Amino acid sequence: MANTHAAVSFLALGIRRMLVALLGLVLLYQAWLFGWVVLWRWTEPGMTRFMEIRLAELRTGDPRARLKKQWVDYDRISPNLKRALIAAEDARFLLHDGFDWAGIRVAMEKNQRSGRIVSGGSTISQQLAKNLFLSPQKTPWRKAQEAAITLMLESVWNKRRILEVYLNVIEWGDGVFGAEAAARHYFGVGAARLSPAQAARLAGMVPNPRFYDRNRGAPGLAVREALILSRMPSVRFP
Repeated sequence: MANTHAAVSFLALGIRRMLVALLGLVLLYQAWLFGWVVLWRWTEPGMTRFMEIRLAELRTGDPRARLKKQWVDYDRISPNLKRALIAAEDARFLLHDGFDWAGIRVAMEKNQRSGRIVSGGSTISQQLAKNLFLSPQKTPWRKAQEAAITLMLESVWNKRRILEVYLNVIEWGDGVFGAEAAARHYFGVGAARLSPAQAARLAGMVPNPRFYDRNRGAPGLAVREALILSRMPSVRFP
């Protein structure tokens, strides 16, 4: 009996040590992520996790494939595109702390009515967190990590910096990332010269950029463009 009790105690001690070690690894990983968030407050992120994934996919077909991307500072991006993206992706961008609870509730109601996921309710901050560090896989762990990174971004960066990095790193087509590359890819102009209609079209492409890159005349895109264009005049941006 004593031997059994000792074995159980030893097993419990081992489990506790494993849990403590696991917690330590999780905290160490969070500290590593936070370090990058602090560094990128002042420097360009370069290659994001999403970019790495897309580049690897492209190179399965062409080992020499390269991404189209070019960083441009905030002031060299058209105000039209800033308004359009906020109108399309996150109307309460300037008001929330990273999570739009009202938008999440509306998204959940839409999903319940349709019986499938048709709306995510993610803010620009959440989308940026995912693009910088995570994979496209939809798992509970990834969503939890996305929330943690979102809190880091909102605590270290201001809204202007969040929008600046978002505009420079999001996917806009097959191997096309960032506002400058997108403006040149679709319209042959720099990001600073985008018209309201061009900006609205680019913003409308964000939910499914590779599809719209291949199907630029899709009727759904024209509808989204018109809706975004109608919302833009009332949008404020940092």
